[in-house]
Amino acid sequence: MATAAQWISGARLRTLPLAVAPVLIGTGAAIGSVGGFTSFIIDDYTRNGHDHSLPQIFLRAALALIVSLCLQIGSNFANDYSDGVRGTDDVRVGPVRLTAAGLAEPSTVKRAALLFFGIAGVAGIVLVLISQAWWFLIVGAAAVAAAWFYTGGRKPYGYMGLGEVFVFVFFGLVATLGTMWMQVGGLSLSGWAGAIAIGSLASAVLMVNNLRDIPTDIEADKITLAVRLGDNRSRIAYASLVLVPFVLLVLPILDGHPAVALAILALVLALNPLKTVMRGTTGPGLIPPIKSTGLTALAFAALMGLGLAL
Repeated sequence: MATAAQWISGARLRTLPLAVAPVLIGTGAAIGSVGGFTSFIIDDYTRNGHDHSLPQIFLRAALALIVSLCLQIGSNFANDYSDGVRGTDDVRVGPVRLTAAGLAEPSTVKRAALLFFGIAGVAGIVLVLISQAWWFLIVGAAAVAAAWFYTGGRKPYGYMGLGEVFVFVFFGLVATLGTMWMQVGGLSLSGWAGAIAIGSLASAVLMVNNLRDIPTDIEADKITLAVRLGDNRSRIAYASLVLVPFVLLVLPILDGHPAVALAILALVLALNPLKTVMRGTTGPGLIPPIKSTGLTALAFAALMGLGLAL
């Protein structure tokens, strides 16, 4: 039976910055779209019958964060379960997996995934009730389906080289723009730039993870994008995904948010993982860049979100 520490490890806490990051950018973009922090001193922002006050924005941000975090954890357990029962994780380079290592029954890991999906669903429904954006229920259902079918089902898209595409869409565009829309009922150029940027960084994390696993994935017939691209091109793709967000900062600056230039500071955190990946490191040596890239995404999102909100 798995210990509490092993269950926590199975939740893959190093991936959680990718769940926090889009909410930070979406919230910053929402605040910036209604005039920034200082505007709340002179206006309560009740417009067209909708409360856009700062407490309401933070309440909706908290609910969006619960949704994002629980979807990520649920996805991690679903991945553990599906890869475990398929035998994909029988030979691992990275951290131990609950199902493959026999630390927990597959059905128990599956229930853990469904539990977190359920919590995400409840928080999402509350958020929809507050915002009255009923159409977002469909988006939420699609997000849960994307989380499950990454490695679940008969034809998981993660085994067809589409993992980075779905991560970009759901942990970039959907999570960021969804957070912004739920708070202010609209989108902005800066919000789009932030969504594309954080989607790119989230895809970079998956890319370097799959780069590490190319040899074992080939053996397990798991055709990830890294397997399709091959070692060298996967490293170039990773570097591109990491650097593109910093170029995109030009858009919110031109959109009237010069303070987002603060996010350039996150480049300092990206240098070591970039060096490690580009010098040809393989196997366990690629584990630190996975964590470092996630932290880069979090720092970038926090600084960009702050810059948008000022």
